[in-house]
Amino acid sequence: MQRRSFLTALPAFSAYAAPPKPHRVTAVELVRLRGRRMATPGVDNQFQVQPAHIYDAQRPKPYRANPQTAREVPVSAIYLTVRTDQGSEGIYGPVDSEAAAVIAAQMKPLLMGKDALAIETVWDQLYRANRHFRASHPMMAISAIDNCLWDLRGRVYNAPVYRLLGGPTRDAVEAYGSCLGFSVELPAAAQKAAELKQQGFRHQKWFMAWGPGDGPEGIRKSVDLVKVLRDAVGDDVHQMFDAYMGWSLDFAVAWAKQAEKFNPRWIEEAFPPDRLEAFAALRRATSIPVATGEHFYGRWEAKRFLEAQAITVVQADPEWCGGVSELVKICNIASTYDAQVIPHGHSLHAALHVVAAQSPATCPLVEYLIAKMRSYYYFEKRPLAPVNGRFELPEGPGFGIEIDEAEVEKREAFPA
Repeated sequence: MQRRSFLTALPAFSAYAAPPKPHRVTAVELVRLRGRRMATPGVDNQFQVQPAHIYDAQRPKPYRANPQTAREVPVSAIYLTVRTDQGSEGIYGPVDSEAAAVIAAQMKPLLMGKDALAIETVWDQLYRANRHFRASHPMMAISAIDNCLWDLRGRVYNAPVYRLLGGPTRDAVEAYGSCLGFSVELPAAAQKAAELKQQGFRHQKWFMAWGPGDGPEGIRKSVDLVKVLRDAVGDDVHQMFDAYMGWSLDFAVAWAKQAEKFNPRWIEEAFPPDRLEAFAALRRATSIPVATGEHFYGRWEAKRFLEAQAITVVQADPEWCGGVSELVKICNIASTYDAQVIPHGHSLHAALHVVAAQSPATCPLVEYLIAKMRSYYYFEKRPLAPVNGRFELPEGPGFGIEIDEAEVEKREAFPA
């Protein structure tokens, strides 16, 4: 009886075990969607310190919010679609225009006829196709393609990407609230931080507006911001700070010595990523964790920083570092150094799915750029948004991206 049942099941087992047919790429399309949304100009435009702010003429005047009447403003986004001879397709976006230009001009011909399910092969062949594809806009283009192919694979197997990466390690992923654009005038910052705490953001990141060009006053103001925010939220909220490559080593060390007592969660990207030695020196000089990596273009850069003990938080961004495929490799490398990977949140789809499939010890959080994300997924039916500071894991196939045609006023091929 048992033998008969086993033999009866053989045809079904054989069908399940049969390798899938190749899904050969037949079309690579880039489309710019255009529409209009309501916005209130004059708010949430606080600048952050920039490398060029060492020049007096390029350093902005202090920011003051100036709320204006809400009105319609234009909004646009570029989405990438890959289709195959098996009728499958993947979609990903929004895609940076710089990356889209490289896809259209250089990478589209390289994709035609490739097996869209052989993602590792496609990634490696694109990476090796041109000596300049290892970084910058070409690597951003590879990232968009890789993410799109992961979406396609998810649709083929009718599963979310995080299940294809090994399955979920938690029911929901906690987000840190990224406060880019919010005023750093002390009363306004304190009020906003307290509001975000009430909304469930137990982790918040604020963006420094002062640097070496501001002299000693810049250090004082940068420390004052840390103190005021700590007073506003208490000790049970983690506060992170981003200097966006705008500091010098001396400035960063002077700030860190005074800010340590307020227990920041990290200081981010104090210097450009080519200054590994400065990151290592800062880490040696302070107990505040040092973070960087949003401008890493692959596992090799992450490994160099970890080997040099320059950082403890890797912020590789799957929109820029090589996509889902490369971010997973970076997570594997970081775990061997007992470092954390908390992806930079230029976008959310790819980062959320990778983090959801990694150990919380390696990937505890995702970044949520609060002001930016109000409209970033404007054209999608189910824009990602946290509830009480957490993202429930999506259950749709791939990344679950579906365009809301009701919001699209115009479609145009990219480049036009």
